[in-house]
Amino acid sequence: MLTDTIFEDDRWQVLGFEVLAEAAAQATLAHLEIDAADFEIAVLACDDARIAELNADFRDKPTATNVLSWPSEERGAQEDGGVPERPEVSFEGMPEELGDIAISYDTCLREAEAAGKPVADHVTHLMVHGVLHLLGYDHIRDLDATLMEGIESVILGKMGLPDPYRE
Repeated sequence: MLTDTIFEDDRWQVLGFEVLAEAAAQATLAHLEIDAADFEIAVLACDDARIAELNADFRDKPTATNVLSWPSEERGAQEDGGVPERPEVSFEGMPEELGDIAISYDTCLREAEAAGKPVADHVTHLMVHGVLHLLGYDHIRDLDATLMEGIESVILGKMGLPDPYRE
C-alpha cells in the first residue's frame, strides 16, 4: 500500500478512511504518472485537538485545520505556476517516503456539513490536496494555486467526484 495510516481517532475507521486515503493517494500519483509502488506516505487520522497541537508546533498557528502535510523533500517550483520537481526513486528497491499527512476528523466533518457535501468526498479532496503538497504543489502564489486547484479538479473528476472549486 502507498499509505500507512495511524488512527488516533476511531471515528475515522467508521468512515472507511483507510480506503479513502489510499484511493486519493493512488489517483494523485497515477494522474501525475508517478509509480505508487516506489513511494509511501504516512497518514495520521486525528482530531482537532491533535491537529491544533501540530499546527502550533510546526506552523506557529495554535488552531485546528483540516489537513497538514510535511514533504520529505522540498520539491516546489521556483517560479509561480511552475511544475515542482518529481520525486526520485530509490535504487535499493525500498519505497521512498514522500512525507507525512495529518487530517482532522472534526474540521473535515464541520466543513463538509457547512458545504452540504458528503464527508467522504470532502476527505478525498483533502487527501488529494495533501498528497499534492507532498509533491511540491502549493497555493500561496496565484499561479501556483491555479495549477494546484486545476490538478485537484481533474483528479477528483476522474474519481467521479464533483469539482470542489465549481460548487
